[in-house]
Amino acid sequence: MEEVPTTVLCSERCHLGEGPTYDVATDTAWWFDILERRLFEARLDSGRITIHSLGVMGSALGRIDTHRQLLVADDGLYIRDTADGRMALYRSLEADNVATRSNDARVHPSGTFWIGTMGRQAERGLGAIYALHGGELSRLYGNVTIPNAICFSPDGTIGYFADTGENVLFRVDLDAATGLPQAEPTVLVTRRSGGGIDGAVVDADGLIWNARWGGGCIDVYSPQGEHLRSLRVPARQSSCPAFIGQDFSRLLATSAWQGMADDAKRADPDHGRTFVLEVAARGRPEPDVKLATD
Repeated sequence: MEEVPTTVLCSERCHLGEGPTYDVATDTAWWFDILERRLFEARLDSGRITIHSLGVMGSALGRIDTHRQLLVADDGLYIRDTADGRMALYRSLEADNVATRSNDARVHPSGTFWIGTMGRQAERGLGAIYALHGGELSRLYGNVTIPNAICFSPDGTIGYFADTGENVLFRVDLDAATGLPQAEPTVLVTRRSGGGIDGAVVDADGLIWNARWGGGCIDVYSPQGEHLRSLRVPARQSSCPAFIGQDFSRLLATSAWQGMADDAKRADPDHGRTFVLEVAARGRPEPDVKLATD
């Protein structure tokens, strides 16, 4: 396990910290506490952190433009105004199924948004992965237990996603212009022990940076699935990374205390906190979401 300089970005504990992203234009990091319906906003230049209460169970977001975000929630996709926090429903997402909620999501270089859903109690096979393309949602994959690690190669020709319930990371060939699959997924990585394959992001060199739930680390894989590094995170239930900073060289990592007994929390004093790892990465900015009117 490799140790790198690490600081606590936010000491507020997240029940289920997830969905981090970074807006380079405003030097702002965003992430969610899914179960507590909170959205965190961290201005990196000043260190000011604002916690927004949501009326929905948000799990991820993508930037539309300077003033708007597309927020993924348990009943649909919402356009959120960053100035005042007002939200308007854009598309429903499994709103008729009270047993499911949204989970991991990420924007493809083309502007297509991949979004995962899962059972609220992680029921086996209850989730799915969708793509928002041209303003319309289409179901890409079903029978998913816990969708995670949605991310894409820099040129948009390869997509990755995991089912944490199976502890498998998949790769799939994509149309770079649309972000939609051109072939069936194949298994890239299977983890047998030591924690679960959770959220992930791809750097400018195509390396996959993957949080290991229960393993307290970020694993780095090559596009061929070779394990290259493991970087320690100070919380056992590390959940998702995002590149931050004007040069995208640092890594934000969320964590969670979901399901932890009191003795496990005592043994893991930084549980649920949000961290910055000085990894000297060659990260890259997140693409903007393209809506039907773009």
